[in-house]
Amino acid sequence: MKNTLVLQRIYGAQGTSGSITFRGEHICHTIELPWCNNIPRLSCIPEGRYKLEKRKYTKHGEQIGIPAVLGREAILIHAANHAMKQLRGCIAPVTALTGEGQGTESGKALEKLKALVYSLWDMGGEVYLLIKPSNGVVNRRDTSDRNICLPQAGANHNT
Repeated sequence: MKNTLVLQRIYGAQGTSGSITFRGEHICHTIELPWCNNIPRLSCIPEGRYKLEKRKYTKHGEQIGIPAVLGREAILIHAANHAMKQLRGCIAPVTALTGEGQGTESGKALEKLKALVYSLWDMGGEVYLLIKPSNGVVNRRDTSDRNICLPQAGANHNT
């Protein structure tokens, strides 16, 4: 059985905020980096449909992975409350949004999302994440000339 989670995004200069639903039910909010033309470690991943897989990483332990992102590797869904300070392309679930790319209680939201995804896997199903803009219009604006796509001072972009 194929199950699809839907992530609807709102793009901002300081981060991308969103909401994940499953069969119409709100699961959690999300934070990500701003859209920067899919530049690794500086941009959120492109819109599209991605198969989720269980992955084990030294830094984050067992997590939900998004392995088939063109031009990217090691994209995960993991805990973080501030996209620009804590993310390098991954998606972080949060309980509440507090600003562009910022939220609260990420660990709590991650556990809720993992419980759902792992239960679907345990029932033998495949799980997909459909990422789309909240207004239904694909947001592919060219941001290559914007300073937001440059490494932020003090941020560690080598993780």
